[in-house]
Amino acid sequence: MIHSIEFEQICDDAKSRVREITVAQTKAKLDAGESFLFLDIREDHEWEKGHAAGASHLGRGILERDIHQFASTKDTEMVLYCGGGYRSALAADNLQKMGYTNVLSMAGGIKAWRDAEYPEE
Repeated sequence: MIHSIEFEQICDDAKSRVREITVAQTKAKLDAGESFLFLDIREDHEWEKGHAAGASHLGRGILERDIHQFASTKDTEMVLYCGGGYRSALAADNLQKMGYTNVLSMAGGIKAWRDAEYPEE
């Protein structure tokens, strides 16, 4: 997908403050049974077409409003993903502004997950 320069600029700005995790690192955490919140923040119609196995859904449009229902504490570890890693960086940045301290953005998003042929539901 081709993004506008302005969109890429705000994403790059967010990424300067956000920690990223690779799909391989995320999959390894899942395989090891580590406890973390794995959130697909894409739109409902994207989620319904398939999502990473083990993920929960909390769309970007309501993430900041409803995150407290998913994360029990401000230090809950969470990995966010979207389609390609842009929206998840923006979302992670906002959650950090809200005081969440252990938020990661999955680089490459569901596209990278699918490219790695990791399981989907």
